[in-house]
This record gives sequence, structure tokens and C-alpha cells, in this order.
Amino acid sequence: MKQLTVIGSKVMRAGLLSMFLLIAGCQSSTSEEDVSEANSEKNREASEGETLNILTNVVGGKNSEEMDMFEKEVERLSGISVNMVKPPSDYDQKLLASISSGEQYDLVYLTKPQLDILVEQNALTDLTEAVNNSERLSDPSIIPEEEWDLVETENEKIYGVFNKLEGGTMPIVRQDWMEKLNLEQPETLEEFYQLFKAFSEQDPDGNGKDDTYGLSTAGLYDIQGFMSAEGVKARYTIDEDGNRTIPYATQAAVPVYEWFATLYEEGLLDPNFATNETGDMREMFLTDRAGMVTYWDAWVGLFNNTAEVEDKEHFEAKGMAGADGPNGKMLRRGDPSLWSIPVNAEHPDMAMEFLEFWHTEEGNILGTLGIKGHDYQVEDGEYELTETGREHSMDHGAPYPMNQQFENPVGSYAGAEEAQSVILDNNSTVETSTADWPEAEKIVENYALEAMMGEIPADEAVEQMQKELLQADLIDE
Repeated sequence: MKQLTVIGSKVMRAGLLSMFLLIAGCQSSTSEEDVSEANSEKNREASEGETLNILTNVVGGKNSEEMDMFEKEVERLSGISVNMVKPPSDYDQKLLASISSGEQYDLVYLTKPQLDILVEQNALTDLTEAVNNSERLSDPSIIPEEEWDLVETENEKIYGVFNKLEGGTMPIVRQDWMEKLNLEQPETLEEFYQLFKAFSEQDPDGNGKDDTYGLSTAGLYDIQGFMSAEGVKARYTIDEDGNRTIPYATQAAVPVYEWFATLYEEGLLDPNFATNETGDMREMFLTDRAGMVTYWDAWVGLFNNTAEVEDKEHFEAKGMAGADGPNGKMLRRGDPSLWSIPVNAEHPDMAMEFLEFWHTEEGNILGTLGIKGHDYQVEDGEYELTETGREHSMDHGAPYPMNQQFENPVGSYAGAEEAQSVILDNNSTVETSTADWPEAEKIVENYALEAMMGEIPADEAVEQMQKELLQADLIDE
């Protein structure tokens, strides 16, 4: 089993990505430099004097200086000159405003809900033929066919190519607390309640103070693992006749809101959950004040990595499935993150070259480990993270590449691979969103939080949701 090695502090972690591509240089006589030079020569003629303009969000360096380094690394590895624009905030608004104003980008980063909006506006290039004609992108051993099914439009067209493999959100527990208190993994809401009660009342951090909570969330982000107890799915469901329903605004959700109200009343739920940002929730977990949070599977590994960096003596995060219900354990799969080519792109062919590069081993290493000589070093075919790379947590926009043949040459953080398996193996599905969801979400969240804090009865909260959603034409009768 491969272990995680870090220059300067040889940190070792168990767990590997379950892929099978051999690491470049480990069993090949071709060096990375040779491959990079070959790639550069291959693309130099096509891209000489041309620059690919990319609007990006999560992909790239961590600051402006590193973004310059990242752009140079793309060119070194692929031969494609790139200019990457990374707005400091409000990316979604920047993306939509840029497209509507006619700004010219060759590639834009977006998620499936944004793609759907822009497809309706005829702002994106149909990539179906280009993907089908690409030996790499159409290879199911690289990108599984079922993943393409997630991003095809209603007319079975492809307008975006994957940035990474999206995981999902899940309950993440302090496994060390569970073991200390001899607790078993909960399966029902009642068992989750008993778990939170133990975390709150039995001093799991051992400091002799009554200062721990069972659960912390950031509002409704993301209580899907508990709503699964009643078979309730977040956002919209749309039937074959096009009728829209929001399950969180139906009577089926009432028992879960009432369960939360009990947690809140008994002091088992972080009292600031309704106003928390995700950073507040993460801090509660890392500073021994909450035994469970609801967050992305990748953060299981990041929590464990952070704890080790901070030399926490006792800390183990573990992902788990949600509560059992009529439809099993229903977790949330993240909206696919994609690259799309706007219809006014100046260099669409170069953009496709970049997308093919992004799904090569070199592109995958760039999206995970980052920049050679800055984030990682290679010696005798062995990859080691630098201290900077360790701080960057092997995430430069694609911590889990979509490429099924990729094996991370450094390994994965403790618990991350197991958490990802929980997401993929437990009925985790992408939520259905529409352009109306942001407006609908405000109504749902307002009354749901009031019900969860016991400020109004849960059935009354749902009734008010239904009334306002219908009046705003956000759901159908």
C-alpha cells in the first residue's frame, strides 16, 4: 500500500485511489521532462502566437503569483499558452455577466446548473461530435459512460467536459469519539439522536467541561443524510409531465424538522447552526466542539490532514452514510463541474486540445499535486510533496480526477478513499435544479430553519412554504 510522503516532515497516510495507471517514470524509461517536451513540440506550431483565454474558479494557483506559475506549468506540459482569469469572489455572477456581455473566453468553468442556463441562452458550443471523435474523452475506461449521462442535456447533447470527479456530501463523524464512548454507527434518526446525546453529555474530548455538541451544520447545508430517513430529496423533483415539487416543502419532511427541533431544544445541535458559514462548522469540528458535521467527502481526508499538521494527539474523521429510509440511504452527489466552450470562443480547437490534456496523467497531476518544483518534487521516480504542496492539500482544482486510469503518485489522505466509496455506493444522486431554484431556496430555508429551531411548528412551516412557492410560481399544484 502506497503512503503519503512529505518533504521536511515525512507524513505517512494509508489509502490509495483505486485506479491502475502506472506512475510516470516508475516503470518507464521515458522521463517526465521528455514527455513534457514532446507535448510542447506537438502543440507548439498550432498555438504559436495564440493564447487560450480561460475563465476559472477553483482551478489554478492559490494566489496571483502561483497563478502565473500554474499557467507556465500548463504550457510546459502541454505546449498550450494559457491566460487564466480567476475572479476573487462571486464567480457565478461573474460568469453569467461575462457571457451575457459578450466577453471572449475560449473556456469557462461552470457547474451543471449554470450550464443548463447558458445552453438555454444558446451561449455554449455543442461539443457532442468533438467528444465522440476524441479517443481520450470518449474512452469509457477514462470517463465512464454513466458520467456523461449526468451532463447530457434533454436532447442528448454534450456542452461541457468534466473538470473532475465530483463526490458528495455526507455526515462526517469524530470516529475517535465514537471509539472512546463505545458507540456504533447509527442507522436511524433515533440512533443518531442517541449518538449526539452521548457526544454532548459524556465529555468525549476529556476536558471536564460541558462544551461539546453532537452536530453542527451550516444551515441546511447539508441535511440530506437525515432527510433520507423519510425518503426526502433536496431541491426539485420533476415528474414526466413536467410538474415541479420541492420535497423539503412537503409533509414528508415534517418528521425530520421535528427531530431537529428536539436536537436544538435539548442542546445537542450547535445553537449557531442557522447562521453558520461552512468555515464556522469546520472549526467546530476541528476544535473538539462538535462530534459530527455534514460536508463533502473529500473533507474527511482534509480534516485528518489538518489535524496531523496541527499535531492533534487524538483525532480521526470518518465519513458515513445517512439514515435508513424507504429509499435506503439517500446522499447527495455534487453537481458536475465542467469546462465549456462559449460560442464566441476565438480558439475552440485549442480549447479541445486543453480538455484532452486535462484528462491525461500529466493534466491530472497538475490538477491534484500542482506545480513541479513548487508543490512537489520527483526523485528517482518517487513523488514527494513540498511543505507548500502539503499546505495545498493536493487540490489545484481537481483533487479527484475523472480519469479512471489515474493513480495519485502520492496516495490519498486518511479516510478520503473510504468516504468517496460511501458516496458512490449509497444511492447518491445529483440534485435536480432549475433557474428558479435560488429564489425557491430562500423560501424553503427561511421556514425550514424556523421549524428546526422550534420557532414555529414543522407542519405550519411546510404549509407556509407551499403557499409562498405556489404564489411565486416556483412549484406546481
